[in-house]
Amino acid sequence: MLQKLGFTPGFNKQVTPTGAEGQWTGGDNVRFRYGSPEKIGGWDQLGEDKLTGAARALHHWDDNAGIKYAAIGTNRILYVYSGGQYYDIHPIRTSIAGCNFTSSSSSTSVTVTFPSAHGLVDDDVVRFESVSGVTGSSTYNDASFEGIKFMVTTAPTATTITITMATQESGTPLSTTGSATAQLYVNVGPAQEVGGYGWGTGNWSGQASGVATTTLASTINDAVTDIPLTNSTAFPTSGEIRIGSEDISFTANDTATGILSGGAREVNGTSKSSHTGGVTVTDISDYVAWGEASSADYTIEPGLWVLDNYGTKLIALVYNGACYEWDAAASNPTANRATVMSNAPAKSRHVLVSPTARHLIFFGTTTTTTDAATQDDMFIRFSTQESINDTDSYTVTANNTAGTQRLANGSKIMGAQKGRDAIYIWTDNSMYLMRFVGAPFTFSFEQVGTNCGLLGKNSAIEVDGAAYWMSENGFFSYSGQLTSLPCLVEDYVYDDINTVARNLVFCGLNNLFTEISWYYCTNGSDVIDRVVTYNYMESVIAKKPVWTTGSLARTTWADSSLFGKPHATSYSTSDNASFDVVGNSDGTSIYYEHETGTDQVDAGGSITAITSEITSGDFDITQRRGQTGQVIGMPDLRGDGEYKMKIRRMIPDFISQTGNTQITLFLRDYPNDSASSSPYGPFTITTSTDKVDTRARARGIAIKIANTGASQNWKLGTFRLDVQPDGRR
Repeated sequence: MLQKLGFTPGFNKQVTPTGAEGQWTGGDNVRFRYGSPEKIGGWDQLGEDKLTGAARALHHWDDNAGIKYAAIGTNRILYVYSGGQYYDIHPIRTSIAGCNFTSSSSSTSVTVTFPSAHGLVDDDVVRFESVSGVTGSSTYNDASFEGIKFMVTTAPTATTITITMATQESGTPLSTTGSATAQLYVNVGPAQEVGGYGWGTGNWSGQASGVATTTLASTINDAVTDIPLTNSTAFPTSGEIRIGSEDISFTANDTATGILSGGAREVNGTSKSSHTGGVTVTDISDYVAWGEASSADYTIEPGLWVLDNYGTKLIALVYNGACYEWDAAASNPTANRATVMSNAPAKSRHVLVSPTARHLIFFGTTTTTTDAATQDDMFIRFSTQESINDTDSYTVTANNTAGTQRLANGSKIMGAQKGRDAIYIWTDNSMYLMRFVGAPFTFSFEQVGTNCGLLGKNSAIEVDGAAYWMSENGFFSYSGQLTSLPCLVEDYVYDDINTVARNLVFCGLNNLFTEISWYYCTNGSDVIDRVVTYNYMESVIAKKPVWTTGSLARTTWADSSLFGKPHATSYSTSDNASFDVVGNSDGTSIYYEHETGTDQVDAGGSITAITSEITSGDFDITQRRGQTGQVIGMPDLRGDGEYKMKIRRMIPDFISQTGNTQITLFLRDYPNDSASSSPYGPFTITTSTDKVDTRARARGIAIKIANTGASQNWKLGTFRLDVQPDGRR
């Protein structure tokens, strides 16, 4: 007898396949609409170029003329995308004139010598201009360097770096030849987030695991306590450093000059000595002595951006760094670079523009505005209304609306989101609401939750007056009250996620399909490679939480509100062929438009099929009987497995189908058995397939629906199976 197969929407990974009868247990690249599963939409590459580094922020806005812009911040370069083109607007830290070049025969390595300390580290970006005098019989000439960006291969001394050319030196090598001005790009940070804690964080015998390194800017003797570094921005405000075999403490870090001061020499039982400029300096603030465990989590945070817009101006904050601005309304804006907001706080963890009163708000920022050394991870500072970078924008007076606030619950502010009537703020432990109330206090602050802190900077989103986020303790929402989101894939996700890489987690909204997705790194990976998705509207319709998981890897995501389709970025560590940086070794990112077509389409029209699949839990059979044991009616598919069942045929049903799909039946007799495929499957279903003869026999049977080819799409209807009891053995 034919019987309909019915499954509730969403995945259930909290039970075994046997326990998930009538439910879906997993899949990839699928979503639910009105209760039915379907393949997700495809995506097309935007622009023809691959970007340098890992994209970590994406923001859309437009100017007064309606020209649309997308800002994409990678860990190496800040780009603006407009009109199908990418523009480099990355801020310049400083320019140094008088550089020259030295090459070596049959080598792609070139040494660049600076007239003064450069402060560069490995993988920084440098651009050369005003190049002259690179002449002779060398493979290289002025054009080999003019206007070209290079990634720093090594920084062996305070005044030299090496870069890697696209071609080898096959002529007469350069020898401190030519003259050029080097533009040094602001350092954002590494592509990955790594760390550890407890045993093994530090090495044995008092050695420490350094999270930051630089070089000594000049030679020091054995008596000085002011230590000049080429770049101290990655070092804490106080702690310890190691130079050679000597450990030195410091109590102040002037990041503007790079000088560490207020400390002592020969700490941790080491001996003081003189040190030559250019030697390596390592941060050992989490010193580990013999036999000790590390005292704290030890994490190298990734290079991140925080992006927003103040009218036509892009506001771009380097995470735990300075804030920059770029005006789309300026004359020929794409020829300009972002510039530092010199009057804004010197160092912050997060920034946003208040949605109603137009204040610029900094989180985890400085208690003394322009002094980076005073950064407090729980401190908030906001500008006066309609003023973001004047000399008095952040000076609190009786006549303006500037102000400050320090939150109490937590150790650091993790992130913030604009809401309909409030700004949501998360620490690592708690949630706060920040509301505009006007004079004299400007904003009010209310703690509305605890033990619900944000997992990573980008792991929250606001949708229609409600906030959704991922914490260390599960998924939460807030829409007037704090709610723990029921999640039938929770154990799977939290057993799967690499929590060390928490700041790489990115939460994105696809409101075309009412989906909230969290993209994350799995255990053992420092690159995003998985997604978990909550469908808030399907959950209302189904009266149960509707979740899916998949392998779609996106490092950023922006909703469809401006461009009509959602946009996102992917990142590859193995592909270094960026369009704009020679010698790139930090991977590349690609910018995509989603929900278009059925496949992945790259620049040039190359098509890659998107494989989608979904698998059910096991269904079994019970033969209903009367009081005297006689068979009554049809067998019940939602049974207890008393009988084996025989499936003679299957009647497929798709609401829509393009191309072919494959149906596989997985058979098992007992829950702990490995499921085996039906010997006659998988079955190819075309748009003209009426029925499939299956000849499958088992106590428990699961169904898998998949497509593997290009130009294929499907939306499931209601399948029917011809089943009958087939004995107890």
